[in-house]
Amino acid sequence: VRSLCPLKQILHQKGENTLIFEARFESGNLQKVIKVNEFEYQLTLRTDLYTSRHTQWYYFQVSNMQAGMPYRFTIVNFTNRNSLYKRGLRPLLYSEADAKEHKVGWRRTGSEIKYYKTKAGQDGRQYFSLTWTFQFPHDLDTCYFAYCYPYTYSNLQEYLVAISKDPVKSTFCKIHILCHSLAGNIVYVLTITNPPQSGEGTKKKAVILTARVHPGETNSSWIMKGFLDYILGDSGTAQLLRDNFVFKVVPMLNPDGVIVGNHRCSLTGQDLNRKYRSYGKKCYPSIWHTRNMIKRVMGERDIFLYCDIHGHNRKQNVFMYGCERKQQAKGLFMHPRDFPLLLSKRCPDKFSFTDCRFRVQKNKEGTGRVVMWKMGINNSYTLEAS
Repeated sequence: VRSLCPLKQILHQKGENTLIFEARFESGNLQKVIKVNEFEYQLTLRTDLYTSRHTQWYYFQVSNMQAGMPYRFTIVNFTNRNSLYKRGLRPLLYSEADAKEHKVGWRRTGSEIKYYKTKAGQDGRQYFSLTWTFQFPHDLDTCYFAYCYPYTYSNLQEYLVAISKDPVKSTFCKIHILCHSLAGNIVYVLTITNPPQSGEGTKKKAVILTARVHPGETNSSWIMKGFLDYILGDSGTAQLLRDNFVFKVVPMLNPDGVIVGNHRCSLTGQDLNRKYRSYGKKCYPSIWHTRNMIKRVMGERDIFLYCDIHGHNRKQNVFMYGCERKQQAKGLFMHPRDFPLLLSKRCPDKFSFTDCRFRVQKNKEGTGRVVMWKMGINNSYTLEAS
């Protein structure tokens, strides 16, 4: 992480009004900027490392601005045909001055937002552009723009350190090293359950939760944080859940991709959520060790539910993908549609049952959801959030 800090700052002469851009920091992504006019800039994103694809996530710093002037940014090399930018999504802005003076953090910004098809590039690939107009709130501020609220590997480490130092939470939340990533970063696994009463330990069923296999889907980390805040809390419901279940949580499956600012891939240039059938322990250590950890848990106790948390860049709402056979056998297990239906009843303003899907498509057979279902976990889901 430390090696990704800015190498040097570009110094401009007094009176120079060109913006200064920087993205050489943890989770940053910006490849090139061209100044088109005095207040207009054309931006190019870096593809996921060792690929020529997956330009979606952006996160960069801007300085040397003038307040109140109508700046226009255009990102020219998105590869997704459709986007929530067509349906009201706006870029995120963070102002260091506003954070310091007014305690204001990330906020949505921009007007005249358009997402549109551009001419095919020299490589023959079709690209799409996002353009927006905005005004900086302060002169000579330091600001950041991001696709979604950033959540870095360092954020996760700070959160886990706080848990380990908490005298209460550390008694029922044990933090272990699942494995090390290709770059040597720790992939953590948490075991959360109340200490068993005599002879009750093996009766508890397990719940498996994972997140952030796709680095650019930062909202999955915020959902995971929300879950951990709740399950580690002192409410009666949290106590009841810890009394009755053993929670195994892998909060960040792809730390390398998160650190370097990828959108979808690991340092192998591969989508890890298509590698759950692979036996490439060396290439995909977090996936291999997660699958093996789940196999070990299955040998010790029943697994009630598995859920991998994601973000979706084209569909609104929160919803789930599940797995069911054409003729779902009636038995002792919950029907795979039951849990999403309960969620939609519990929070109808956020969770959309009508957006849920339960078909197992051929191109999804290497995903965690499908592989865990075929291993015997009936309630096996992907949770998607807008």
